[in-house]
Amino acid sequence: MAIEIKAPVFPESVADGTVASWHKKPGEAVKRDELIVDIETDKVVLEVVAPEDGFISQVLKNEGDTVLSQETLAYFEAGASAAAAPVAAPVAAPAPAPATPAAALVAKPAAPAAAVVTAPVAASDDGHGPAVRKLIAEHNIDATRIVPTGKGGRLTKEDVEGYLRQPVAAPAPVAAAAPAPAAQAIAIAVGERAERRVPMTRLRAKVAERLLAAKQDTAMLTTFNEVNMKPVMTLRKQYVEKFEKVHGVKLGFMSFFVKAAVEALKRFPAVNASIDGNDVVYHGFYDIGVAVSSDRGLVVPVLRNTEQMSLAELEKGVAEYGKKARDGKLSIEDMTGGTFTISNGGVFGSLLSTPILNPPQTAILGMHKIQDRPMAVDGQVVILPMMYLALSYDHRLIDGKEAVSFLVAIKELVEDPARLLLQI
Repeated sequence: MAIEIKAPVFPESVADGTVASWHKKPGEAVKRDELIVDIETDKVVLEVVAPEDGFISQVLKNEGDTVLSQETLAYFEAGASAAAAPVAAPVAAPAPAPATPAAALVAKPAAPAAAVVTAPVAASDDGHGPAVRKLIAEHNIDATRIVPTGKGGRLTKEDVEGYLRQPVAAPAPVAAAAPAPAAQAIAIAVGERAERRVPMTRLRAKVAERLLAAKQDTAMLTTFNEVNMKPVMTLRKQYVEKFEKVHGVKLGFMSFFVKAAVEALKRFPAVNASIDGNDVVYHGFYDIGVAVSSDRGLVVPVLRNTEQMSLAELEKGVAEYGKKARDGKLSIEDMTGGTFTISNGGVFGSLLSTPILNPPQTAILGMHKIQDRPMAVDGQVVILPMMYLALSYDHRLIDGKEAVSFLVAIKELVEDPARLLLQI
């Protein structure tokens, strides 16, 4: 019986998705829960897996095609022999079929931009499949030089990969090709100067859209200050081993800054607010987004109700999000919401930067590299580990005095960590 393989149910914040890659070909045997296709959204990639043992009988959506929530991607035959069944070629639009349950799915962060190098693949006269056209475009190969072994004289992925493994004495001339679609990945070689045109992933395109909107739609301004990190570093050095032994997590710097931000936000509610049309929404909770680096770029998972969390709970939350980002396990829910954001460019060596707002939030704190500098203390020059802090804010809601005072509050709390415990 034919089963419809459908796109996942997208959250309200996600309008549609793109077929990133098919992991199984029509007619290829598939085990239950085995990955068959990735659907990329502007936030995460959703994995669609096989509902039963069987095979894909027909693909309706090719790599690069846009799909809507619950739209049919392919037809699947359960419990049948793939070798004995006829295989239908991919088509541009779905044909009627019995309605059956959709395949299961698992969310993971989107792949890095370099991993998705093909754009919508339409039916073409060359007869090559999407995987073959992808390899040909990536490596700028003259397909006429490859001996096909597939049915009907078609090239297979293995044919192209075998050709690429062959030693080449000199660059082979590339035959003139017909103009490619504007959105398709194109590799252009001019002598030894090579170029490759790759379409943006949905994630990168969404990030670009949001950053541009933040610059255009907000009155963004940045104020700077510096903080002496010696008190926190001394405290951390004194208790780092005992802290890890008791709580099972290392004591870092982020938890101190989250705690300091929460206390400062309580004093300056506008910094924890958001603008909704002509209304100002003041949040009575403190959900702090913490920027985390992943293979696909910078993502901002959110720590919920941080005002109720201890230093250990904050460190565990940050560590867990870091691991999920590395393992590709962050979900849309992990990255949705947030009332204030902290970004630490110092881990990459940044000495000073201007962070960009994360709308509809009205402020973002930028941490930077800790660097020893000569400072004047009580008339004496002392070498101290200093960090520049940057607060970008929306001047439509937050006045300069309020922004400066908020940043000074964070500075004072970090320079005297006992105040965080005493909440003074």
